[in-house]
Amino acid sequence: MCKDYVYDKDIEQIAKEEQGEALKLQASTSTEVSHQQCSVPGLGEKYPTWETTKPELELLGHNPRRRRITSSFTIGLRGLINLGNTCFMNCIVQALTHTPILRDFFLSDRHRCEMPSPELCLVCEMSSLFRELYSGNPSPHVPYKLLHLVWIHARHLAGYRQQDAHEFLIAALDVLHRHCKGDDAGKAANNPNHCNCIIDQIFTGGLQSDVTCQACHGVSTTIDPCWDISLDLPGSCTSFWPMSPGRESSVNGESHLPGITTLTDCLRRFTRPEHLGSSAKIKCGSCQSYQESTKQLTMNKLPVVACFHFKRFEHSAKQRRKITTYISFPLELDMTPFMASSKESRMNGQLQLPTNSANDENKYSLFAVVNHQGTLESGHYTSFIRHHKDQWFKCDDAVITKASIKDVLDSEGYLLFYHKQVLEHESEKVKEMSTQAY
Repeated sequence: MCKDYVYDKDIEQIAKEEQGEALKLQASTSTEVSHQQCSVPGLGEKYPTWETTKPELELLGHNPRRRRITSSFTIGLRGLINLGNTCFMNCIVQALTHTPILRDFFLSDRHRCEMPSPELCLVCEMSSLFRELYSGNPSPHVPYKLLHLVWIHARHLAGYRQQDAHEFLIAALDVLHRHCKGDDAGKAANNPNHCNCIIDQIFTGGLQSDVTCQACHGVSTTIDPCWDISLDLPGSCTSFWPMSPGRESSVNGESHLPGITTLTDCLRRFTRPEHLGSSAKIKCGSCQSYQESTKQLTMNKLPVVACFHFKRFEHSAKQRRKITTYISFPLELDMTPFMASSKESRMNGQLQLPTNSANDENKYSLFAVVNHQGTLESGHYTSFIRHHKDQWFKCDDAVITKASIKDVLDSEGYLLFYHKQVLEHESEKVKEMSTQAY
């Protein structure tokens, strides 16, 4: 009734007796029972108890304590050789290999390859890459096999041309998602929300789009899976900039200075209602006619790892350029105001930001930042990664140097990676519904 586990001595004794009888039966009929019968669960070999040998005792004697993490702990910090304009790949690899829950998955050897050709499996290569980067070897690693697999599975990234780190991230997550379930099964999964692979468990969120008819105020809602959120910047060709003046922007601990745009500002703009105009009328299901409408995006489901992409590279009919506007971003981020469940706290499209949110499930901590130096035609990618606690390091291909929190927060920022502070568990009801839906 209470779903608790109960230890029953009587049932335990019955189980031991039945196991003993099964072992006797196996021993007496070992020459007659077929191989198939021997493999039936319950009739397998009895595993002997483990007793330490003399070499094992000596090994334990030499290592009486578990390894503890100190400020000088460097395992996991390993540079990556640039193989010819591959800094875009190296910075993303550093961010992924320092994603806490993804690191725990691969270092605990949880991956089971389902690809018909394991040598072409990107997940197997990522597993190998994690072992290499956390081996303690201080010399830079040469990720030649990873590059080769990227060229095979994401042909638009093949060659030695300069590539976009954000484009590589999305391509890598897509290939990893497909290879986690086997290539054919992955291609058949049109909706990643129906996938339970490690990539979707960590990176997939639900983006809710509400389109409201201006005539009858009927609302049409769709929820799409997303791996990242792309944010417009001041100075771009998009509308709604600048934001309304006179606002308070002390949310999420961001240091707001006059004229400085914050990550919260960008998210506020991303989730505000947008009037679609007369040139983009939709057919309202209630009115049965084409009407003007407003569209609003919010987060229906938050991912474990939230990735924010600043649209710094603008490609328009008139020009191609890089937007270098500085965006202030915090070490800790509360996504509660941008949830679909928080829409009732909005008035006329103006975000009512909570001063003290008690919902820890929506709070995130920064753990990686990818930066781009240079111009759109010629540039270089580097990354900042959080090694443990407040220890930050700058990864510049093969060179890794210690960095301060100020160095991180003062950087321009192209991709921001945040990890949930609290990992909630789904209720049994939700699990049951998910299973039935699948």
